[in-house]
Amino acid sequence: MTETREIHLKTRPVGTPTPDIFEMKTVRLPPPAAGEVQVRNTWMSLDPSMRGRMYEAKSYVPPFQIGEPLEGRAIGRVIASNDPALAVGDVVSSTCGWREAFNAPADALEKIEPGGLPDEAFLGVAGLTGLTAYVGLVHLAELKPGDVVFVSAASGAVGSTVCQIAKLLGNRVIGSAGGAAKTEFLLSELGVDAAIDYKAEPSLSKALRQAAPEGIDVYFDNVGGAHLEAALTCANTFARFALCGMISTYNLDAPAPGPKNIMLAVTKNITLRGYIILNYAHLKDEFQARMRDWYAAGRIRKIQTVSEGLDSAVDAFLGLFEGRNLGKTLVRL
Repeated sequence: MTETREIHLKTRPVGTPTPDIFEMKTVRLPPPAAGEVQVRNTWMSLDPSMRGRMYEAKSYVPPFQIGEPLEGRAIGRVIASNDPALAVGDVVSSTCGWREAFNAPADALEKIEPGGLPDEAFLGVAGLTGLTAYVGLVHLAELKPGDVVFVSAASGAVGSTVCQIAKLLGNRVIGSAGGAAKTEFLLSELGVDAAIDYKAEPSLSKALRQAAPEGIDVYFDNVGGAHLEAALTCANTFARFALCGMISTYNLDAPAPGPKNIMLAVTKNITLRGYIILNYAHLKDEFQARMRDWYAAGRIRKIQTVSEGLDSAVDAFLGLFEGRNLGKTLVRL
């Protein structure tokens, strides 16, 4: 038997999650059954979208269950195998995060061939995070060289990847983030052309207009709310918006009112494309081939905030909603 720890959802949150809704449990894993492997996680991902699964409401993925382990993307190594498809030592990707080890059918896991990328990159720039940025920007917003691109939550996991891809494909990039340290990071580390500290601006629309006097052609939305209103205000005719997430609404007790200037989407002929990345898995091979080339050439960096050990996971997750992270939030296990 293998002793391991996992974090369960104890109760559903009301508003912003608090530490008391989580519970650490110690369990014992039997040897893997026929067709199964046992995996020791080495990295786990923390993502704002996990907040949505804490609601009981039906969505594109099932809600987390009370009294059961939470789920999330993780990278681990096979430590015992009862299936010829996977050998001890193989690196695998799973949705069995929030735990130190687990048993699972071999065919439910994805074997990772690093190919020059560090393992944890497959939770960030080379994983669903990077694919989300790539699909939204390149395929849905139909990025063209010379576009003016506005990115909200630009210092976050997806946003920082969007900024880097947009720059290397030959575009002017304006990023929004909260606080002087984050805007300086956007300018000095990601090389954006302009950065907006939305917390310091009385009018986000005015600040965006100053940063993009010629208007914006593409908006990558991770925030919603005032950011979406500002993007509509400053959008050029036939602008294209990729609606990836709206973190400003995730912890609200009641639905937020929609953008008061949504009519501009009509008068400016704006395309707004919402999407769930699970519907674009067929683009993964194309994306990873390009990402491997970009990473090998030093044109893409993995931006990440790393916490150590499962004991740190809850605090690191709550930090996502307090703006404590830069890039991808990971826990090293």
